[in-house]
Amino acid sequence: MRLPSRPRPSGVRQKAVGSRSFDERGHLLCAQTSVLLFIDHQTRLLPSIDDCDRVLSDAGYLGEAARVLSICSTVLSKVHFDACADGLVNAIKVHPKRTQIVISGCEAHVCVLQTATGLLRAGFSVWIVSSSTGSHSQIDRALAFERMRKLGATIVSLEMVLFEWLARGDHPRFRDVLQTIKAHRSYGKHASDHV
Repeated sequence: MRLPSRPRPSGVRQKAVGSRSFDERGHLLCAQTSVLLFIDHQTRLLPSIDDCDRVLSDAGYLGEAARVLSICSTVLSKVHFDACADGLVNAIKVHPKRTQIVISGCEAHVCVLQTATGLLRAGFSVWIVSSSTGSHSQIDRALAFERMRKLGATIVSLEMVLFEWLARGDHPRFRDVLQTIKAHRSYGKHASDHV
């Protein structure tokens, strides 16, 4: 028995089931095309950040996984709130295949928002790691995430990033990154015990 086909809007091509033609991983992060960007995880700023221990801890886990997986990472030294105004775009373009920018930083509603906007304007895909990105208030953080999402950024969790960078369970560094994931999960359990 054959099911009736549903009409498709004009211009929409049908994708083969089981085919990677949907996006060739374009909607997922890829270790070979990612750059990890740390924005303002400053010692003097962190005490004013809501849930600063979690933000700093997850930034550390993210950095460790990036190191293990040989992901390009950058810690910004900048003057402008939008790091693109300080030459960030040109620095990234030195690596032309690196088009996915993963951001971890503070404050979400100031430097992270303005830098993400500049990167989107320059044609990069931008991914904001929610648990390692903070603001002094939950309201400013939530509004920044909502605004960045509307501008075209993707808000992701730490584990989403790590598993997408791995892509496979038989990745040669899977066990190393799995230790980072377990430490992250363990920290989360202990942190919630004290709330």
